[in-house]
Amino acid sequence: MPRVKPPPSPSTPDEIEQQFYEALQRADIESLMAVWSDDDDIVCVHPGGPRVVGAAAIRASFDAIFANGAIDARPEKVRRLQTMNCAVHSVLERVTVPTDAGPKAAWVVATNVYLKSGGGWAMVAHHASPGSPREAQDIVEAASTLH
Repeated sequence: MPRVKPPPSPSTPDEIEQQFYEALQRADIESLMAVWSDDDDIVCVHPGGPRVVGAAAIRASFDAIFANGAIDARPEKVRRLQTMNCAVHSVLERVTVPTDAGPKAAWVVATNVYLKSGGGWAMVAHHASPGSPREAQDIVEAASTLH
């Protein structure tokens, strides 16, 4: 029987991010943990929660969240800053939340940090904060000219 070749590893921060959000949407803990770095000091902050440090603690926190089902979080309005070995994404997440009146949109403001090492790109931090409908509009300072 021929061996099935595994899919290629994500090679960019955008691909890592896509895999992260797809894993949230499927409650797929293995795919979700595959995006994280092997570094001992990786960190995750869930909305309104404490800082969670290390792969085992991050996995346990997502296991607890997935016990309630998948998270329909979709990245919107991603702002990217990237250097050769580090990428920081500021993400507005639209989260669909079931309510008695039907699905409602909630907003989460997240920062995802990726580092590139010999093994390629990997997530080292995910920090999510509760948002509000006004987060759908970016507040951007107008450029000023100094004379």
